[in-house]
Amino acid sequence: MTPRRSALFMPGHNERAIAKAKTLDCDVVILDLEDAVAPDTKLRARSTAQAALADGGFDPREIAIRVNGFGTEWMAEDLTAFHQVALDALVVPKAESAEDVFALGEQMDALGYRPDVELWLMAETPTGVLNARALCSAHPRVGALLIGTSDLAKCLRVPPSIEREGLIHALSHCVLAAREANIDVLDGVCLDLDHRELYQLQCEQGRSLGFDGKTLIHPSQIHIANEVFAPSSEAIERARSIMDAWRKALASGEGLCVLDGQLIENLHVEEAERTLALHQAIQVRTTDH
Repeated sequence: MTPRRSALFMPGHNERAIAKAKTLDCDVVILDLEDAVAPDTKLRARSTAQAALADGGFDPREIAIRVNGFGTEWMAEDLTAFHQVALDALVVPKAESAEDVFALGEQMDALGYRPDVELWLMAETPTGVLNARALCSAHPRVGALLIGTSDLAKCLRVPPSIEREGLIHALSHCVLAAREANIDVLDGVCLDLDHRELYQLQCEQGRSLGFDGKTLIHPSQIHIANEVFAPSSEAIERARSIMDAWRKALASGEGLCVLDGQLIENLHVEEAERTLALHQAIQVRTTDH
């Protein structure tokens, strides 16, 4: 299991920010060649990101590149630029067509990308959200779905709100699609850097909707995301108790048991196992930091 609680976007042309990313506690660093980079800076951002990946030093964080999107003049060269460097994923903005994603995965194969380099797709338009199910299974390389809530809210003409009422259906739809495909799904960025309480609520809302983590735009947002999307101490203790009770039940020849007045079945055991596996993976990553 790979924790993806916090995925921090960094401008691909900003050498100082990229160097800083190697010291941060985020689970994922995404070097951005798209939204954060002006057209006349695209080539410099690409070469800067190439050099940064060649230098390495991002472990234990996952490292990804957000390439420019389908139909842009930069995407083809973005794709060929990173096939020989060590990275974990290509992030594809405004993914809408499963056919385009399949073709992109085939191009990666032809270029010689390692088989474990994933495609992380951004659903940030109405078409992308409505096609999320097809996108999530478009190619074996697809490993995560990222929600672009800012662009999506603009497209839907949804006003900003603390509870994000106008986005709930789209967010839940994307979680359903990702879960069916057994891939990770990350909530969108919070643009408000001044109101910590708002950001905390948004992270907690994302967690309650089923997201695995959150995309971020600033290092100050890492700690809360890591905390919210990690199992709580109570959840860890509960998972351990469930596993102990289940083992005792199995030793007695029983297929279910009762713990603190609650019936424990296979589904509870599977969730407890996942909680403990995630906790262990986070502990390993924290130690490696």
